[in-house]
Amino acid sequence: MMDAQGLRQIEGDAAAPRNFRYFDYVMTAFVTILLLSNLIGAGKRAVVDLPLIGPWPFGAGVLFFPVSYVIGDILTEVYGYAHARRCIWAGFFAIIFMVFMATVVVALPPDAGWTGQAAYESVFGQTWRIAAASVAAFWAGEFVNSYVLARMKIWTAGKALWTRTIGSTVFGQAVDSALFYPLAFLGAAGWTPGQVATVAVTQWVIKVTWEALLTPVTYAAVGFLKRREGVDVFDRGTDFSPFAKAGSAPSG
Repeated sequence: MMDAQGLRQIEGDAAAPRNFRYFDYVMTAFVTILLLSNLIGAGKRAVVDLPLIGPWPFGAGVLFFPVSYVIGDILTEVYGYAHARRCIWAGFFAIIFMVFMATVVVALPPDAGWTGQAAYESVFGQTWRIAAASVAAFWAGEFVNSYVLARMKIWTAGKALWTRTIGSTVFGQAVDSALFYPLAFLGAAGWTPGQVATVAVTQWVIKVTWEALLTPVTYAAVGFLKRREGVDVFDRGTDFSPFAKAGSAPSG
């Protein structure tokens, strides 16, 4: 069936085994931004001086990490839940390898003439607690985000894209922030429960705000990719289990 834009509507199970022209590029961007956000910004607590409020702490990674959610929205909207699920698992294992590689490299004995070990440990020496929190929060948050968007696309009959990109981010980022900061920093030195709660809520608000501000970019990217791919995917009857294989029949 063709829609008003000349796109052929297909079901999620038909899209799952399909090879798309631009999917690999979008997946690469998704994993790259995900890794860089976790590597560079996740552990730093920054502060901004807000008018009438004063100093307000926030996680530095929030400036770029939400872009991965925008790309996650694009993946689900354009390619369907099954392709988004594939990207989430790719990102999941990429983060695990990043943590493993950083641990091994930091632990290697430095050469006597090299003076950068302390700085290297400071930048790349994530604790296993932070790493585990990051992996868990990413996995749960991204799957919630993708599930909500795919469901809302059916409810809205593919209209009002902004409602599902923002709506899915509200839920997905809430899960991400609610898991990451307590798991990573609650009870840790220099972090009070109040600071953990403040930063977690701030992260959520900023991420959702970023999603709203980037709505025109999302619209442009979704429109471009749908026109190039020639289809519009609706996840009716899709198996939404994170562990389902592509093209599998729906459970239940």
